[in-house]
Amino acid sequence: MFDRLDQLEARYEDLGRQMSDPTLVNDQKKFQSIAKQHRDMEPTVEKFREYRKIKDGIAEAKAMLAEPDPDIKEMAQAELDTLEPRLGPIEDGLKVLLLPKDPNDEKNVILELRAGTGGDEAALFVAEVFRMYLRFAEQHKWKVEVLSQTESGIGHGLKDVTAIIEGDNVYSQLKYESGVHRVQRVPATETQGRVHTSAITVAVLPEAEEVDIKIEAKDLRIDTFCSSGPGGQSVNTTYSAVRITHLPTNTVVSCQDEKSQIKNREKGMRVLRARLYEVEAERIHQIQAKDRKQQIGSGDRSEKIRTYNFPQNRLTDHRIGLTNHQLAMVMEGQIQPTIDALIAHYTAEKLKAESEAA
Repeated sequence: MFDRLDQLEARYEDLGRQMSDPTLVNDQKKFQSIAKQHRDMEPTVEKFREYRKIKDGIAEAKAMLAEPDPDIKEMAQAELDTLEPRLGPIEDGLKVLLLPKDPNDEKNVILELRAGTGGDEAALFVAEVFRMYLRFAEQHKWKVEVLSQTESGIGHGLKDVTAIIEGDNVYSQLKYESGVHRVQRVPATETQGRVHTSAITVAVLPEAEEVDIKIEAKDLRIDTFCSSGPGGQSVNTTYSAVRITHLPTNTVVSCQDEKSQIKNREKGMRVLRARLYEVEAERIHQIQAKDRKQQIGSGDRSEKIRTYNFPQNRLTDHRIGLTNHQLAMVMEGQIQPTIDALIAHYTAEKLKAESEAA
């Protein structure tokens, strides 16, 4: 590990020297690439330097223990008592920082929510969970753009909604949200006071660039139709809505949020690339998993990952056994503690897999 850290620090210093080269100013693309590499390495290098400083301090304190002066010995022992407990956590932090980075962590995401079992109650919960993610996005100053949504027949329910979330490290925060979200509560229409169980599916897809997924024009069928739902005078009068079908995979994407057919097509293509990217990533993951003892963070959408129990004000994440008795705050977007716990859990799993492989 420390050989890798030495090499990383040398590379970091070399990139720093390159950034100070005045000739590089003329090549902004190269400068930005080098600056990004330098910035990405900085947390690991700083943590390594802190580790080395503490190690040096411990060595000095141990040497001082050999001094005959009792005051110096006492001071040295106090220094050791302060420094030695810090060494283990910093070393653990370095192991985490050296884990292979998920190449998608910095990407924007396509967020898709769909009502499952439970009819109108499930549709209402889609709207509430989408609002939860909107509140969470606001906290991070992310931009959310709705691409399409289908309203249900009652209240403010949504049968489905698709949105793009743009910002810093969006996928790294939301990637463990994919799966079945179950809700248990008494519906407003229930006269007997019985608790009903409904479910929705959440999909978080990293947005794919054109270089990630190559889509041939001959593989697409593009249909246009009239928009439905909110949208003003253009609704049901112009063929602005777009349905894109990827023929080889029979993947269908619809977008009708914009009044412009061109804009709807652009947004639809963003969703299509993300879905095809997910299919390819899952195929590669399955191939790699055959050579491993376990799969880590597969993000299987069919898996029941979380239950929202309203009568007991309880949220339970079944993957890590986490229970939160502040469900009202969760529904207002306070999901960072849950997300942090998931990240910590899956990071520990990756560390365990790395040590076993070593």
